[in-house]
Amino acid sequence: MHGSGNGDAHRGEAVVAGADQEYLSLERELTVLLRRARANQGEMAREVHPDLEPAAYGLLVRLDEYGRQRATELAGYIGVGKATMSRQLRALEDLGLVAREPDPADGRAWLVHLTDEGRSRVGRVREARRARYVSQLNHWDRREVAELARLLAQLNGVMER
Repeated sequence: MHGSGNGDAHRGEAVVAGADQEYLSLERELTVLLRRARANQGEMAREVHPDLEPAAYGLLVRLDEYGRQRATELAGYIGVGKATMSRQLRALEDLGLVAREPDPADGRAWLVHLTDEGRSRVGRVREARRARYVSQLNHWDRREVAELARLLAQLNGVMER
């Protein structure tokens, strides 16, 4: 591609073959989505407890949906190391949001679960978030919402590999 001498040549080099345009669009939209998600995660974490780290909110949601889990399972799901997970779980215990109990299947391991207070706080925040999604997407057909959720789950599954 030839430029006109005013920087067009550099822009022309950035133009990618049409087949890759979809991936550039995906990258751009995911960047925006992830930026907004990080900001929202901090907001939701503060709604659960003012001293809650934003990264810990995902742990609470996981425990809310799946119940008791080993710390190693949570670390694998979140994608952090054992030391980071231990630190986050200690902080959540100190806030009274989670508790640990011995794993009956393996006396050396512990199961982590939401406390009643943790379940109540997370439930309120998740319900408020769900209501917000309903409000923001009320002009969408429910099948479109379901399809978006399905595609995001599929993308998350690919990203775990």
